[in-house]
Amino acid sequence: MSDRIDAMSLVRVGALFVVTAIAEILGCYLAYLWLRQDRPAWLLLPAAVSLAFFAWLLSLHPGPAGRTYAAYGAVYVVIAVGWLGFVDGQRPDAWDVVGAVVSVVGMAIIVLGHAR
Repeated sequence: MSDRIDAMSLVRVGALFVVTAIAEILGCYLAYLWLRQDRPAWLLLPAAVSLAFFAWLLSLHPGPAGRTYAAYGAVYVVIAVGWLGFVDGQRPDAWDVVGAVVSVVGMAIIVLGHAR
């Protein structure tokens, strides 16, 4: 992120992170359905589109790539745990929730530490 981060920028970047994570998880999930659950191969087409969209979205994030990817990782973890519940139909357990919280704390250290 930049050296100065205002609240609106955090909301905007946070929303972009969420959409980016959904695009990545969806693309991987569609490929997973084909590979592991014997679903039709045509699922690879929307999977590829979703993953290309993910890559494009990731390029829109501000700041150095490494810091952006580190911060994005926490959002990915939170969305993936939500996916576990809503798509996979498996309720996240305490370990899933604690892991997601630890990821978010790490992201906050990375992002807010540079907002001085």
